[in-house]
Amino acid sequence: MNPSIFTEVFRIRIVDIIDIILFAILLYELYNLAKGTAAIRIFIGIIAVFVIYKIVKLLQMELLSVILGQFITVGVIALIVVFQPEIRDFLVLLGNTKLIRSGQKRLHFWRFKVKNPVNLQIDKIVKACQKMAETKTGAIIAISRENELNTYIETGQIVQAKISEFLIETIFFKNSPLHDGAVIISGETIKAARCILPVSGNTNIPAKYGLRHRAAVGLTEKSDAVAIVVSEERGEISYSLEGKLFENVSPSELIRVLEDIFRE
Repeated sequence: MNPSIFTEVFRIRIVDIIDIILFAILLYELYNLAKGTAAIRIFIGIIAVFVIYKIVKLLQMELLSVILGQFITVGVIALIVVFQPEIRDFLVLLGNTKLIRSGQKRLHFWRFKVKNPVNLQIDKIVKACQKMAETKTGAIIAISRENELNTYIETGQIVQAKISEFLIETIFFKNSPLHDGAVIISGETIKAARCILPVSGNTNIPAKYGLRHRAAVGLTEKSDAVAIVVSEERGEISYSLEGKLFENVSPSELIRVLEDIFRE
């Protein structure tokens, strides 16, 4: 191996250090935006390919450098085409003034983001679902985790109220103006109602399930949220997690699942 390679590696200028620091800041902020969504795997994959490309180029491995260079050039265009909806949502999020306000709650970039412990009122949510199942009142409730679901909150009516069985039942009452759409819950707060969620195109979802169930699966395909659905036709409770639908669960089973997720 050419000794000049090692000379180049250890010849680091102040500008190079600043460049690395700024790049690390950018990656950290992009990771915070993407975490909790399906895009995080894509994001990590792109970074991994880019790092490998830089390493093989530095080591003057010409064949791998050419192949990975072509992959990066063509791959970026392919990603834009395939993941156009996700990229659009990501750019909308970057342009959202709420992002600036949320940044004020964060410590300096070299520290971790301050996170409040989740104080989810699981019993109240499940009791409301149980009562709605008994009366065959259709409902869909999305509970956020790492991803705050701001994109979907903005499509609905802002509520900003503490979790209450009565309030959840009132929202989904058939004559209520807010019943058509999803309720989004974050921590101990009902953030919004009448929210529009993405509908899954998964062909494995049984035909007996309608838009509520498909929207629940669609949301959990694109984020780390948990979505609970109460069937209007059958009076059954189901939930979706990581793009999978778990059908006809009992209230006790739903409590156990939510406790495992939010109290770990």
